[in-house]
Amino acid sequence: MESSQIAATAADLSDPRAGLRAVATLRALADTLELRQVEAALRAGMTWQDIADALGVTRQAAHKKHARRVDPAIQIPRRNA
Repeated sequence: MESSQIAATAADLSDPRAGLRAVATLRALADTLELRQVEAALRAGMTWQDIADALGVTRQAAHKKHARRVDPAIQIPRRNA
């Protein structure tokens, strides 16, 4: 099923079971896409603060959610001490 169809199913209130499954699928898709974008941002030299600002969360929240999940081959910029 295409993501636009999944979104339509998630918005359709006539079948809550299907809607909830669609919401869960969209959540997983969004999480995967967010991680890919975080990795792309790190590869581009963005800091955790830059990433957090773009996501609308704190630096700590962005780091906590993604730091252990990013590709270990990515050189992550460090904050100045």
